[in-house]
Amino acid sequence: MDKDDLIRYWLESSDRDFLTMMHLFEKEDYHWALFIGHLLIEKLLKAYYVKNVGDQPPFTHNLLLLAKKSKLELNEQQKDSLVTITAFNIRARYDDYKMAFYKTCTREYTTIWLNEITGFREWIKKPLLKSSEDTSPT
Repeated sequence: MDKDDLIRYWLESSDRDFLTMMHLFEKEDYHWALFIGHLLIEKLLKAYYVKNVGDQPPFTHNLLLLAKKSKLELNEQQKDSLVTITAFNIRARYDDYKMAFYKTCTREYTTIWLNEITGFREWIKKPLLKSSEDTSPT
């Protein structure tokens, strides 16, 4: 795959994950919705990495590390958000964290974080979509 194909792959995969996240939220499966939210942001950061750095993004789930390696400029609030969203990956996956995380994931808590994830998604997709529009035939 060339660079544009890789970016498109990560974008399309993150879009599917976004739908999955929303379906899980609708079914009140909050902790898994947040887990998928982490994955969709990870995929967008990998697309951003491909666009700005190289074809093979680092094999990591640490969103802040991915953002830094991707040369994405973040404010302090965005950095804090990525640290929290990264924790959704760990807490939803490992048994010793699951129960406490499950109890944390109320509808209200999940709504706040899904809004944060959605906002970050829209923000990071803008430069990615712009670059694919710039290279598409007219």
